[in-house]
Amino acid sequence: MSLFVNFLMYAAVGVVLLFVGLLLFEVTTKTKEFHLIGKGNQAAAMSIGGKLLGLSFVLGSAIANSVSITDMLLWGSIGIVAQIVCFYLAELVTIRFSIHQAVEEDNRAVGLMLLLLSLSVGWLLAQCLTY
Repeated sequence: MSLFVNFLMYAAVGVVLLFVGLLLFEVTTKTKEFHLIGKGNQAAAMSIGGKLLGLSFVLGSAIANSVSITDMLLWGSIGIVAQIVCFYLAELVTIRFSIHQAVEEDNRAVGLMLLLLSLSVGWLLAQCLTY
């Protein structure tokens, strides 16, 4: 029975961290993907979908490698912040065009690039959380 309770605790905390990470992305970045998705913007859906999957890689690794809920919370939080910092660095690297404007204009090429960038960064950060 304690394994099931342990599963429920990790699952609940993991899902909460996932939504906190998405919320932090939404409030700290210029592009408001959820608003744009409501208007049918596919680039915004790709962008936020990539962020979601990238965060899930990081949080999944934090869960798999933690020794306690507290440990998972700590490393999951560090992973979320690292993912957001990497997104800001990506905006600096792509200074030739405005990511924010391209997503608002539904530029699917930029949306796909952001999706793949978020997945790649999430995977790399997740591997940094392994022993």
